[in-house]
Amino acid sequence: MASELHEAIFMAKQERHKNLFLNYRNLNNFPVELLKDEGMQFLERLFMKRNSLTTLPENLAQKIPNLIELYLHSNNIAIIPQAIGELVKLQSLDLSDNALQIICPEIGQLRSLRHLRLANNQLKFLPQELGDLRELETLDVSMNLLRTLPERLHQCVSLQCLTADRNLLHCLPRQLCLLPDLNELSMAANCLTSLPLDLGRSMELQFVFVDNNAHLKGLPSYLYNKVIGCSGCGLALQISDMKQLCLTLGDVTVPLPSEVKAIGSESERVLPLEELACRVLHAAYDWTCKDVKLRTPFLMPKSLLDVVQWPLGHCHRCSQPMFTIIYPKLFPLRETALAGVHRRSTVSFVAYCCSSRCMSTFDLQA
Repeated sequence: MASELHEAIFMAKQERHKNLFLNYRNLNNFPVELLKDEGMQFLERLFMKRNSLTTLPENLAQKIPNLIELYLHSNNIAIIPQAIGELVKLQSLDLSDNALQIICPEIGQLRSLRHLRLANNQLKFLPQELGDLRELETLDVSMNLLRTLPERLHQCVSLQCLTADRNLLHCLPRQLCLLPDLNELSMAANCLTSLPLDLGRSMELQFVFVDNNAHLKGLPSYLYNKVIGCSGCGLALQISDMKQLCLTLGDVTVPLPSEVKAIGSESERVLPLEELACRVLHAAYDWTCKDVKLRTPFLMPKSLLDVVQWPLGHCHRCSQPMFTIIYPKLFPLRETALAGVHRRSTVSFVAYCCSSRCMSTFDLQA
């Protein structure tokens, strides 16, 4: 194995190869042959996947200064030297599936970098200096321990694809909505509770994946006509045996959804009152009756009738219609009466608490 490695490097030096493949070589250390004498000044692409490297040499940039692509996927690298910032021509860096816990700030000096892959490491945070990578197009930080993303990440004005699946993220920095070229955003399997309301406002953003975020209860209206991946509205498929509350309107008694409770707590996540009201009216209205006068004992204005009659979508888990928040599954929404609506005026609702017999006003704004 050692002789084959020596021969491969010797031939690459003799013939001034631009590409060198050292994958699956069972390397524990960076080959010293690459760094002898003047090094490999002509080498542009170095492939060292599936080895057992633990670190990189400090003089890598001095001995191989013209590297454009460096692939180190599936090693045991725990530390990236500060000298990594001296690879000024580097455009693609793959450090996925290693043992990294920290990324040094000097990575922000790689001003030519276009693709950075750091998936499947032990990273708990990312340096703010990533925002200095103005040419960066692809960033993959999935399968780490990240709780936040750098606020300066929005300065990566060329970023097109951001993947941060399987982390511990609770929120998405609103500044990321400013990225002009962002086309795909993947935040699946995190701890997201909400998304910025203006996410999706950019016409460039077409794909948003937020699957397996158990506490995420709604999507911004700007995402209505995008391609979305998510995991339904989060409602249980089975309704509990708990006695339902009812609302009496004259001679008509309408059962309220199970989410409406006499006493609530912070642990009980409920849908917005506007959404619940639309679902109740939609269920109570007889859409099969052609005679409008015979449909229900109560009348609705045409504006409200249009809203209730045409839901924005249906939850693929519980099949309930959705009017103010949506959870489509991997395909754009169909054309509806509200498909082009991206702004809702603030609506004031009055809620009646049956347990304490008090009146409470909620201002809901999408």
